[in-house]
Amino acid sequence: MKLLLWAIVLIIPILSQGQEPDPNWIRKNYSKIELYIPMRDGVRLFTSVYIPKDTTEKHPILITRTPYSCAPYGEDAFHTLPPSHYKEYYQGNYIIVGQDVRGRYLSEGTFSDVRPFIAEKKSNTETDEASDTYDTVDWLVKNIANNNGRVGIIGISYPGFYATMGALSNHPAIKAVSPQAPVCDWFIGDDFHHNGAFLMMDAFGFFSGFGKPRPTPTKSGREGFNKYPTRDSYEFYLRIGCLSNLLKLMGDSVTFWNNIYNHPNYDAWWEARNPTHFMNKIPSSVATLVVGGLFDSEDYYGALNTYKAIETKAKNNNKLIIGPWYHGQWGTTDGSRLGNVQFGSNTSAWYGHNLEVPFFNYYLKGKGSLDSLAEATVFFTGENQWHHLDKWPPAEMKSRALYLQENGKLSFHETKRKVQFAQYVSDPTKPVPFMEKVSFGKTNEFMTDDQRFAARRTDVLVFQTDTLKEDLTIAGPLTADLKVAISGTDADFVVKLIDVFPDYFEYPQKTGANAPVYTASTTLMNGYQMLVRGDVMRGKYRNSMEHPEPFIPNKPTVVKFSMNDIAHTFQKGHRIMIQIQSSWFPLVDRNPQKFTDIYHAKESDFQKADIKIYLNDSKIILPVVPKSQ
Repeated sequence: MKLLLWAIVLIIPILSQGQEPDPNWIRKNYSKIELYIPMRDGVRLFTSVYIPKDTTEKHPILITRTPYSCAPYGEDAFHTLPPSHYKEYYQGNYIIVGQDVRGRYLSEGTFSDVRPFIAEKKSNTETDEASDTYDTVDWLVKNIANNNGRVGIIGISYPGFYATMGALSNHPAIKAVSPQAPVCDWFIGDDFHHNGAFLMMDAFGFFSGFGKPRPTPTKSGREGFNKYPTRDSYEFYLRIGCLSNLLKLMGDSVTFWNNIYNHPNYDAWWEARNPTHFMNKIPSSVATLVVGGLFDSEDYYGALNTYKAIETKAKNNNKLIIGPWYHGQWGTTDGSRLGNVQFGSNTSAWYGHNLEVPFFNYYLKGKGSLDSLAEATVFFTGENQWHHLDKWPPAEMKSRALYLQENGKLSFHETKRKVQFAQYVSDPTKPVPFMEKVSFGKTNEFMTDDQRFAARRTDVLVFQTDTLKEDLTIAGPLTADLKVAISGTDADFVVKLIDVFPDYFEYPQKTGANAPVYTASTTLMNGYQMLVRGDVMRGKYRNSMEHPEPFIPNKPTVVKFSMNDIAHTFQKGHRIMIQIQSSWFPLVDRNPQKFTDIYHAKESDFQKADIKIYLNDSKIILPVVPKSQ
């Protein structure tokens, strides 16, 4: 499961991949201690501390709290120097701290997924991840020798959630926090649901191992489900059938999985697990650097909405970084490409060296400057350039409607329609795959994959513009505003924004010592239909996530929803394409196309549906940045 794999790989203390000339560098330059830090309620959390041997100055503390293990365990077990920009923290003599969160691996206590923040704690028996962070930091600054009293917190994915909780802890020693792809809302936009639709494949692969109870502290995790009869995910989940059958495979011991089934709609239980409601509790003394990836299918929503909530509710120094990355790619050594799509430079290395490391050096060491750190530093794909912006979305952004028209046309101009609607039949027994490749699980690059395979299906509507006569830049949220009619009482609507490359395309070749080497086949990129953004809306939640509503069969109905922010330039000679479909399998579970509790639906509930999309009344609203004069 890539969600779990990347969350594990990208925790600072265990980034040890790659060839290192001196594998003992950290052992030579650091001492390591392991200890249990007591929390206010008596529970002890296992903590690993790497302390620089250098004593010529006092050193800042950089913490990652994780549910994925702070291994390697043992005071004589050292990891090697990371090959990515994280090595700069070691070479800069940071005190590096990893901690198993409450109830995970060697820490004591009971684990709770995305444990709710308690804004007003009445006693020491009321604890949350913020109080655990406070108690950890307090112990470290008072007991680890030669620290300078300044603490930073960093984490990607689930550890990004714990970084957010650290910002809420209100400990005076905490000066800088970087929530990166932080888990924010597991019902509306992160990881396991998008707009109420269940991201079944990710959720099952993750919780079948991660969610199993841990009877006692342990150095090893639990094995996930491994009795797959086929390594073809599409075929496996189609054979399983309805979600009630998947529940039988999971068993009844995984608490959060059971909670998903028992909370099918957005209710108070989900609401309590969204930390963005409490961003006003972040003190002005804590600087935040929120990081996200344009092609992160898991927690890009969390990055955007954590930044927005801090920006509107807190009074601190808050910055945003958005790069052209899959989940956590900015923490790897290569950010020059994603699948077949090239970015023209190593964006990960540039980000780490020029943005993240200077951020922590400035706030934790009092060194350097933040001259290169704008309010929002965003990489625009298509043109392959970083933009340094005073605001996100850009202040000059203007909403512009792109209308669906007959004969598969797409235009910025309304026309008198001769044909009232386009239609297709959505069949749950033959759902549209989310990627062409036969694979076990999803690939990192599916978010930029060629969509020609989907365009050729009869249950996918395709609309595209004429060839663009000049570049068109879009930056901000994309909105799908559809008028639909369906023969059943529920349906999903998947909308995809696609950059269609020219029939004859070649990446521009760059020269110079640092020029990237392009390896994509020219033939491959001819006519390539690059997915720029795609997302799903479960139709019954079109008006409210809390109170789902059935469709009235065959009655024209508005379905309007926003998708995660885009930063992309459609270049002259390209075309813009929109694809609309009602399944995206097995990334998203199948909708029975009948208004029901899908988690407990029967096979007999699944039915075909005739889907009509009304032309001209349906449009895609683009966040267009006017061409500078």
